[in-house]
Amino acid sequence: MCVEPLLPDRTPKRGGRWRDHRQVIDAIAFKYRTGTPWTYLPEHFGLWKGAHNRLRKWAADGTWEKVFTTLLAQADTEGDLDWVVAVDSTIVRAHQHPARARHKGAPAGEPPDHALGRSRGGPTIKIHLAADSRCRPWASSSRRPGRRRTRVHPGHGPLAGPPPQPIGRPRTTPDAVLADKAYSSRAIRTHLRRRGIRTVIPQPSDRVAHCKRLGRQGGRPPAFDRTACTQRNIVERCINKLKQWGGLATRCGKTATVYLAGLHLAAIFIWSAQ
Repeated sequence: MCVEPLLPDRTPKRGGRWRDHRQVIDAIAFKYRTGTPWTYLPEHFGLWKGAHNRLRKWAADGTWEKVFTTLLAQADTEGDLDWVVAVDSTIVRAHQHPARARHKGAPAGEPPDHALGRSRGGPTIKIHLAADSRCRPWASSSRRPGRRRTRVHPGHGPLAGPPPQPIGRPRTTPDAVLADKAYSSRAIRTHLRRRGIRTVIPQPSDRVAHCKRLGRQGGRPPAFDRTACTQRNIVERCINKLKQWGGLATRCGKTATVYLAGLHLAAIFIWSAQ
């Protein structure tokens, strides 16, 4: 797929023409794939400031998300998009540079705390991710701070549905959602049931025992397909793919918006390679 029509015009408002998009995207991908600092980019990529500025600008105007959603729309048109998804979350430790980011005067669209939370390992960010059966990112969210215990609710992350697709009338309901016990809540099950999505989520043992103690008042336990739940590791393998990118395994950027753009970039490369 050619992504050049989806990118902004190479003529900026001021000054001359931008460097070639391919060269800049290769520089950004090299930085995130290897985890090298911006100032250590090889010389054949040009000045690092140009690549960083374009990453930041395209993160602010939604260019990276637009390219990613267009890839999903094309895969859906070709029948290559699998609508049985697995959902999970992972913690990414922050480098000391974003840990010192200012919490006052955050740019537009940036959470005030820069999606950083305090956990046992220090400042971290939590990534909520959904993946299809081929371990490809289906939807992601990185604007949640990482803490030792965070309550999962259906209004954020991949449970809110896939990102809007720019082609035609988008489908927003997968056939089934696979998740672990952390997503076993009445609010999430009700949210998925109302949208007609099959839920494959086991119940915690303490909740099962509590319902048994209540007898009839405990209600009927929700249906659970143990065979289908064995496929839930697809999201863990997808997380493993993303964390092979050194710039995503450790958050070095100060803003969550730029880190989310890095996730979209890695997802674009994963979808383009398959």
